[in-house]
Amino acid sequence: MADRKTPSEHRARPIGPEAMKAFAHPLRMAMYDLLSQRGSATATTLAAELGESTGQTSYHLRQLERHGFVVEDEGRGTARERWWKAVGYSLEGVELAKNPATSAQVELLLRTQVEQHARDKVRWLQASREEPQEWVKASLNDTTTAWMTAEELLALQEDLVAVLHEHHTRAKERGEREGVRRVRIYLDILPLPHVDDDAS
Repeated sequence: MADRKTPSEHRARPIGPEAMKAFAHPLRMAMYDLLSQRGSATATTLAAELGESTGQTSYHLRQLERHGFVVEDEGRGTARERWWKAVGYSLEGVELAKNPATSAQVELLLRTQVEQHARDKVRWLQASREEPQEWVKASLNDTTTAWMTAEELLALQEDLVAVLHEHHTRAKERGEREGVRRVRIYLDILPLPHVDDDAS
């Protein structure tokens, strides 16, 4: 088996306090999420989707570009109409949450992400009744709980992140073709609150 990289080698660039404060804006987060979900889009497309003016989406796209959250999708569009795509990032949430200058923005971002996660799951569960069975079978909605040490949990994280990275890289190298659709993978690993040692 080939050596796998560490999770830190797979992760996108971490964002700092200045970028965090710029990103934690409801419209910017909504625009970023649409670009992540649907792929590249123009300011006009985003404005129509979000019920905003093109002037507003154009301005906020420039702010997102300034802080590295979006880049122009080269090869698409014209001099008058630019296409934008989302750029991945990683959130050093613990450190930013401790920083009084960014704690409120971190909380807003995390709450927004949790709400989006819930909306995505409900939307899929409702739509799955009409979806082709191969897509229903390929989806997953599962929860597993176990007793682990911190070291064991870290090892699990490293393995899962490596597998995700391998499949994501393979899909990017393959490119778009018939039968492909965008998918979103949520991965949460978190310790539960402490319980009494004799609880089971």
